[in-house]
Amino acid sequence: MVRKIVHLRWKQRLGPIAIGDKLGMPASTVHAVLVRCRINRLTHIDRATGEPIRRYEHERPGDLIHVDVKKLGRVPDGGGWRYVGRQQGGKNRSATVERTGAAKNKWHNPLIGTCYLHTVIDDHSRVAYVEAHDDETKETATQVLKNATAWFAQRGVTVRRVLSDNGSCYRSHLWRDTCTELGITPKKTRPYRPQTNGKIERFHRTLAEGWAFKKFYNSESARLAALPGWIHEYNHHRPHSAIGKAAPITRLDNLAGHHT
Repeated sequence: MVRKIVHLRWKQRLGPIAIGDKLGMPASTVHAVLVRCRINRLTHIDRATGEPIRRYEHERPGDLIHVDVKKLGRVPDGGGWRYVGRQQGGKNRSATVERTGAAKNKWHNPLIGTCYLHTVIDDHSRVAYVEAHDDETKETATQVLKNATAWFAQRGVTVRRVLSDNGSCYRSHLWRDTCTELGITPKKTRPYRPQTNGKIERFHRTLAEGWAFKKFYNSESARLAALPGWIHEYNHHRPHSAIGKAAPITRLDNLAGHHT
């Protein structure tokens, strides 16, 4: 009976009342079983597989860093459609393309390009490092890894492992050789399993809501100028619910007095 209750919860996302109706048992009994199996809340279940979420956290800063690339459409001069509307946003895009001489797509629509945010986050502390670039090539990705490793080293953190998805820049020989040069063990997620890299996926959502689309920007340069300040706020002041509502920087050793 427990297996039937769990099966209906995982596969059909039913609640205690619906499950009790199907199995002819009280909803309170079904709820007690769901609590015992730790799947009484849908937030405890992986959306893709229906299995209970397995969370992990490495013991020390630098034991594992997560890396990924977040792609954002550039903001045209005068603002994007989210704040000025689609009609005015389209005019702003066209004017920006005319000014910069950017290319158009095969439907002759103006293209203002993509901003590639190379993001790095420490598994234990959740301290983040971000660089904005014009591409996601292997050369750019490896340079970001070198810069991030040096940035963490200045804060007393030695990077030992790096976890990435299976993007081409992370599968390259250059990435492998750079990791060997830095003394870092490269790790890959399972294909089509972004949940394994969930910390950085969640950071991307926070990044989009807290910085990229938080307010009106009248140009791409204005948005990028606001990025360092937001990263500082995230690392030094924003309470992180997964680490006891403390700021991520508090989990690092304050060897150089960077976060007094």
